[in-house]
Amino acid sequence: MAIPLFDTATPLAPLQAELRVAIERVLASGRYILGPEVREFETEFAQYVGADHAIGVANGTDALTIALRAMGVGPGDEVVVPSFTFYATAEAVAPTGARPVFCDIDPATFCVTPETVKPALSPRTKAVIAVHLFGNVAPVAAIEALGVPVLEDAAQAAGSLGPDGRPGALGAAATFSFYPSKNLGAFGDGGAITTNDAGIADRARMLRFHGSRDKQTFEELGYNSRLDELQAAILRVQLRHLDAWADGRREAARRYAASGIGELVTLPTASEGSRPAWHLYVVRSDRADQLGAALRERGVEARAYYRRPLHRQPALAVDIELPATDEAARTSLALPIGPTLRAAQVDEVAAAIRATLVP
Repeated sequence: MAIPLFDTATPLAPLQAELRVAIERVLASGRYILGPEVREFETEFAQYVGADHAIGVANGTDALTIALRAMGVGPGDEVVVPSFTFYATAEAVAPTGARPVFCDIDPATFCVTPETVKPALSPRTKAVIAVHLFGNVAPVAAIEALGVPVLEDAAQAAGSLGPDGRPGALGAAATFSFYPSKNLGAFGDGGAITTNDAGIADRARMLRFHGSRDKQTFEELGYNSRLDELQAAILRVQLRHLDAWADGRREAARRYAASGIGELVTLPTASEGSRPAWHLYVVRSDRADQLGAALRERGVEARAYYRRPLHRQPALAVDIELPATDEAARTSLALPIGPTLRAAQVDEVAAAIRATLVP
């Protein structure tokens, strides 16, 4: 059977009637930008993650840049960023005028830790971006204990749970992407910033609307970056199902663990005390490229992520040694995962792995 890496259609099939009602409600209102749907979604999403404020923006990359600026990051500053993550995490630093400084990751969890962050700190460090990679939960409180504010990149972690709460309310601020394949996905681009800091929230709202609070006076050079009403209405419907979908992702991970493939590949490791809502189920193997090609030949979509980490990308290249990052980049492979991945599909993936790796 063909098994996609992401199946976005099956979880949404039972929600078609609700989604149509939400879309028609927006059409009937005639409000499309920063209207009641966005306000309600911001309230509901803030309550969900346990934060005081949520600010809807156009996408997850803008969310990072705006959040950093709202936290006071600017020219001459440094922001510590893991190299093993999507390009946008570091790309979003540049518009603030600051410089990304790359750090290594924990090889077991793929997340930054105090031990990996500390060597990258300097007197110019203004913030650390802790990526909750693949849905795993980084130890935000322990990193903040180093004395530097943490911005959570929670783009892949909607629905995850950490020992101190949900991603989105663990650091100074957090950012989310609602790209369609994310755990909570819009029908296009969308993003959000969450925070418990009223000052950060106020400045983020101003920056997302051209640096203005009233459309008349412009205090800063901002952005035209707003979550629109249609996407907010769609996200409100899906948010009610996020916890059930997260449980489905965790159940799929349990099925993989029970399938026996852990004898052939290294399975993902949840960070201490966390319950990840696995956005990606990333295994490791010295034969990752061979395995990925063999799985795809059998109709199982598998994909290498971040094969060239950020410190080796042409636009960002620096001459530093990040051994855990390089090893993760070389050996990682994402297997199909999703809230509705069936036991038979897991068995199919496991059989394909055994057929490839067992002599």
